[in-house]
Amino acid sequence: MSTSPEIARFIEAGLRAGHSPEELRQALTDAGWPAHEIEAALALWTDGGLRLPVPRPRQTVSGRDVLLYGLMGVAVLSLTWHLVSLGFALIARWLPDPLHDGFTDADSMRWSIAVLIVLLPLFLWLNHRAETAARADPGQRKTPVRHGFGAVALFLSALVLLGSAVTAVYTGLSGALTLHFLAKSALVAAVAFVVLLWGRSFLQED
Repeated sequence: MSTSPEIARFIEAGLRAGHSPEELRQALTDAGWPAHEIEAALALWTDGGLRLPVPRPRQTVSGRDVLLYGLMGVAVLSLTWHLVSLGFALIARWLPDPLHDGFTDADSMRWSIAVLIVLLPLFLWLNHRAETAARADPGQRKTPVRHGFGAVALFLSALVLLGSAVTAVYTGLSGALTLHFLAKSALVAAVAFVVLLWGRSFLQED
């Protein structure tokens, strides 16, 4: 969030003069500044045990981060989709559904396998690059692109988990809860749960 330059200069001068953040917050509040701008400006500085304010790093968006996490997002979505699609096809062959003919498209299975073979190494390499950069520079864990990517991954995984649970309950109430359907539901839930656990690391700041 951007801050007013007047507040930024006032807080920096106040901290250098020895005033506490609470005193500066109260003075700005009394002057009529909105609370969210005051907190955003105060968040730019820390004490650090010194007698002068220490600036906090500002969150920036770099083209490298956008490219890295953008490619990783495409890889995750493609891998998730084709892994579930291939799993559904194998379940249809191994556990035929008595309510359907059990037909599986071999060409679709080959396409899913091809996507997994090509994109899985790419995803592993991109994930390794992201984690290596985060370990070398802990500030990388605070970038807005990384946090946004983790938030989207968690959001989509939560939707899949909720959809799988609702569908399983609905099917059970309708009397069509077969072993075939349970296997598919378990596969979707397992894939979403793995993505959920993996995506949590992208919301961590240290």
